[in-house]
Amino acid sequence: MNKHRAVDFSKVNITGGFWADRMRINENVTLDSVRKRFEETGRFDAFKFDWKEGDPNRPHIFYDSDIAKWMESAAYVLRHKEDKELEEYIDNIVDLIEKNMGEDGYFNVCFTVLRPGERFTIRSDHELYCAGHLFEAAVAYYEATGKDKFLKLMCRYADYIEKVFVIDDSATFVTPGHPEIELALVKLYRCTGEKRYLELSRFFVDQRGNNEKDKDKECHQPAGKYQQDHLPLREQKTAEGHSVRACYMYSGMADIAYECGDETLFDTARELFRNITERRMYITGGVGSTHCGEAFTIDYDLPNETAYAETCAAISLAMFARRMSLLEVDSRYADAAELVMYNGFLSGVSLDGKSFFYENPLSIDLFRRKVNKEANKNEHLPITQRLEVFDCSCCPPNVTRFIESIGDYVYSTSDDTVYVQQFMKSTSKIEVGGKEIELIQETDYPVNGAVKISVKNSKDIKIAVRVPGWCKKYEMNAVNAKECCCENGYVVFECGENAQIDIEFDMEPTVVTANPLVRENAGRAAVMRGPVVYCAEGVDNKEVFALSLSHNLNAEVKDSELFKIPTLSVDGFSTSSDSCKANKLYSNEYQEPAKTKIQLIPYFGFANRGESDMQVWMNLK
Repeated sequence: MNKHRAVDFSKVNITGGFWADRMRINENVTLDSVRKRFEETGRFDAFKFDWKEGDPNRPHIFYDSDIAKWMESAAYVLRHKEDKELEEYIDNIVDLIEKNMGEDGYFNVCFTVLRPGERFTIRSDHELYCAGHLFEAAVAYYEATGKDKFLKLMCRYADYIEKVFVIDDSATFVTPGHPEIELALVKLYRCTGEKRYLELSRFFVDQRGNNEKDKDKECHQPAGKYQQDHLPLREQKTAEGHSVRACYMYSGMADIAYECGDETLFDTARELFRNITERRMYITGGVGSTHCGEAFTIDYDLPNETAYAETCAAISLAMFARRMSLLEVDSRYADAAELVMYNGFLSGVSLDGKSFFYENPLSIDLFRRKVNKEANKNEHLPITQRLEVFDCSCCPPNVTRFIESIGDYVYSTSDDTVYVQQFMKSTSKIEVGGKEIELIQETDYPVNGAVKISVKNSKDIKIAVRVPGWCKKYEMNAVNAKECCCENGYVVFECGENAQIDIEFDMEPTVVTANPLVRENAGRAAVMRGPVVYCAEGVDNKEVFALSLSHNLNAEVKDSELFKIPTLSVDGFSTSSDSCKANKLYSNEYQEPAKTKIQLIPYFGFANRGESDMQVWMNLK
């Protein structure tokens, strides 16, 4: 274990480019859109604790978490800019929490209003999950404003949870059905310095899969796999069960490994990360291939059209990857986070920031949706157009908080080295080597691969630049800095005063093939340019499923105001119905595929121009 320090997003001022544009939409459109939908569906009103039978919008077990994630997102906005109206809105919610919190510190809308006699008796019903998100929101709001009322309330709640689960052992279960509180308690510990919160997090980590009390409280999948309870965590080798729960759990494990120096927990987390990214992850960074239990299945089972790949799951994988990058020097962690950032999570929100996908398929065949529904009633196909709100709306506020804190992923530090993990136009002031340095990134990445990193006060500091896993050719030239080594995917420079590193990553579009054990993609290929995965949509191409890629793409790169990242026109072939003689159903006469140009757009931008066929993986000729 070679621990680094995280660089908080508040230290990274994103000044332009792709992410500045996405943050602007997030702050000006998405955050308010999610708030209005939550108001319309009664989520905010539920915090008044006055719902009664016959009223609309019966409180649900996850309403607390929906509001908490929205509050956390809003707090992140307040870290970037002053907004008194937004701050007052949050203060009003905090007042409701204070008013309706139990004398013992307990707070949960559903269980207090609807099921007061069932407190901490139903493992699967999200009490601890909701508590964790409230803890995260409280920490975020305190760090944004300095106001400590919310934080103190949540410390009371954490104290009560410790009493129930550790001191009295009075709950009917031991560990949460939906992990999340583990990582939240570590945040609470780091904010307050109260070590009991770290120990409570470790208790939940150590007890998972390790006690009899939880064994009869499983659901969906046998042997506790759905809730990662089939084995003690340190004995787990493969990612199992509900993918969001799994990656939240693994994030908590990584946090405990970091804080406690737990090498066995770190080794397990590393093995789980490799299992996911080498055998159970989509090319987009999406995870969780089936809607049955929203779960991982088995190695190489990565169907395209029925891909579940929940937006929250992609985000949770990025969270896990970032934590692992703080435990050892290995560029694969930042590579995985980057895949998520530009593909598997970003497809979960529309370009205008108003609507969302819960699932993110890699293929849409509208013909399949015309087939007799009765004959396919057991088949699950994802929706083809984003919605503004879902009954289970975990993804929208997860998107808003992820975008607003995207700067978390840019840097990490060791005693004398700054690791450049992601590339964004930005300015940052960072403590390293006992002094403050200023880093300036000038780049239009991923529009192109040019990055200039200028470092002030850099004497005797090292800068380690990640070479992305997708990049086969690059050039780096330095002023007042000398390349000294390459380390696990990073080029390391020893800096003099006011160093500058000019980087050019080759972004020639490339054909990507899958391991042949991914049977759906045998004989097929996808296209990437830099970290961006591309797809073909019916809006731009006739008969998408008749297209084949040429191995020599001969790609034309076109600027796009709509997507903010270039589209591609590549060489390919078509065996469309127009080329079939007399439109016969079958023929023994070979029809030479016609040469054609295939128009490709960034995968994250699909389904923004109406309902359309879509395909990431195409036949390769």
